[in-house]
Amino acid sequence: MHGSLLVAGTTSDAGKSALVAGVCRWLARRGVAVAPFKAQNMSNNSVVTADGGEIGRAQAMQAQACGLEPSVAFNPVLLKPGSDRSSQVVVLGRVDGTVSARSYRDRKAALLDVVTDTLAELRGRYDVVVCEGAGSPAEINLRATDIANMGLAQAADLPVVVVGDIDRGGVLAHLFGTVAVLDRADQARVAGFVVNKFRGDPSLLTPGLDQLLALTGRPTLGVVPWADRLWLDAEDSLAAVADGVLGRPAAPLGEQWLRVAVVRLPRMSNSTDAEALACEPGVAVRYVSEPSRLVDADLVLLPGSKSTVSDLGWLRRTGLADAVAAHARAGRPVLGICGGYQMLGRRITDPHGVEGGSVDGLGLLDLEVDFAPDKHLGRPTGTAWDEPVRGYEIHHGRVVRSTDPPLLGATTGPDAGSDAGPVVGTHWHGLLENDGFRRALLRRAADLAGRSGFVAAPDTDFAAERSAQLDLLGDLVERHLDTAALDHLIAHGPPPGLPTVHTHLAAPC
Repeated sequence: MHGSLLVAGTTSDAGKSALVAGVCRWLARRGVAVAPFKAQNMSNNSVVTADGGEIGRAQAMQAQACGLEPSVAFNPVLLKPGSDRSSQVVVLGRVDGTVSARSYRDRKAALLDVVTDTLAELRGRYDVVVCEGAGSPAEINLRATDIANMGLAQAADLPVVVVGDIDRGGVLAHLFGTVAVLDRADQARVAGFVVNKFRGDPSLLTPGLDQLLALTGRPTLGVVPWADRLWLDAEDSLAAVADGVLGRPAAPLGEQWLRVAVVRLPRMSNSTDAEALACEPGVAVRYVSEPSRLVDADLVLLPGSKSTVSDLGWLRRTGLADAVAAHARAGRPVLGICGGYQMLGRRITDPHGVEGGSVDGLGLLDLEVDFAPDKHLGRPTGTAWDEPVRGYEIHHGRVVRSTDPPLLGATTGPDAGSDAGPVVGTHWHGLLENDGFRRALLRRAADLAGRSGFVAAPDTDFAAERSAQLDLLGDLVERHLDTAALDHLIAHGPPPGLPTVHTHLAAPC
C-alpha cells in the first residue's frame, strides 16, 4: 500500500490530531510503514527530537502511534505565539526569527518549498504519510498563501477528508460550509467527511448524513463516538480550561486525595507536563487562574511559559504571585518547570531583549537567570532523588547562579535544578513522566501538605497509559470508519467527477 492523505478540520480542536494518530496507529498495526506530517503547526506545546530539533507535541504523539522516534521532518514549520500579535518561527527544528501575522504572509512562499520538499522526502521513505491540516481550510482569507491545508493538498496532490466536532453543535453546517466556500479546484480534492465526538444513538444522525451526501456528493466515512478516556497529549494549551479537573482521576488508594493546582499562565507552554500527575489514583489536578483556588491546594505547579517575563507580571497583577509565595512560606510544596522554575528565582536578566526586559522573580529559590539569544534544546538524562530520569529542555534562560541544593544529582553546573525543601524547580520538561521520580514527588508533597491519608500508587506506568490511548484511537478508526474506503482514498486519491457545491445565493437587489 502506498499513498497519502490530508485530514482537515472544520475548526481548531475538531479532532484532526487525534484522527491522524488513530489512522497512523491503525495502519502501523497492519504492518504499514506510516509517518505523520503537519506542514505548519501553531502551538507552545513542543518536544525535542532525536535529531536535535523542536516540533509540535502532537506530531511527537503521532510518531509514537507509528512506532517512530519524533523527527523534525514530521513538522517542518512550527509557530510559537509569544503574544497576541507575534510568534517565534521554528523551521526544520530551529528558530528562524519572529513574525507578526502580516509579515508571516510574506514568508510563506519560501516555506511552501520547505514543506513540499520535506513531504516528498517522507513519501519516498514510507508507504503512507498521513498529513494533518491546520485550523480550517475554510479560512479563505488566507488561501492565497496557505501552506498547510488546501494549498498543501494542491501542491502535493493529496486527497482530503474533513473532520467536524459534533460536540460543538452545528456540525452538518460546518461540513457543508467548509466545502461550499472553497473554489472548484479545492473542492475536487475533498473526498469525504468524518463526524467526531458523537454521543447517543448514531441512527438519529443518519438522515442528516444522507442529506449531506445529497447536498455535497461526498460520503461520511464514519462517526467516531465520544471517548472520555482520551485526554492525554492535548496539543493546544487553550484546551486547559481553568478550574476544571484534568483527565479522569481514579479513586484514591488511601483515605485522602492529593490536590494539585496548575497555574494557567496566559502563555503557558508544555502544559502536558501535568498530565502524568493526573494519571495517578487519588490525585486531582486542576488548572487555576485566580488566587482563591490555591487556598486548598496541596501542591502548586508553575508550568513552562513562552513569555516568562510577561506571565510573571500577570502573576503579580492577579494576586497569584502572593498566593504562591504564601503557600511556600507555609511549608507546602511548589514545583516550577522551565519558565515556572525561572519565575521562582530572585532575578531574571534579559540583556539581549529576548523577553522584553529584566525583572525580579518571586524569590522562593536562590537563583539568578540570564536570557540568551539562542535557544537551548536538549534531551538529558540523570538522577533525581535516587531515581533515574530523562526529560527534554527548550529554553532561552540559563541559570547563572544558584545556592540551593541541586535536584538532578548526576547533572553538574547551575542548570541542575533546585531542591529547596518545599520549593523545587527544573528546566526539564517530561520529568514527571518518570514513574519513580513522580511517585517520590507525590510522597513528599503529601508529607509536606499533611495528607497522611494519601497513598501513592506503586504501579502507575505512564508510558503504558499513553500507549493504551494510542491503541484506543486505532480501535476507534478500525471500528467506526469505513476503512476500505479510507484505504482506497489513500492509495488512489479523490474519485474523479466530485460535484462542485454551489450555494445559489441570490444577487443583492
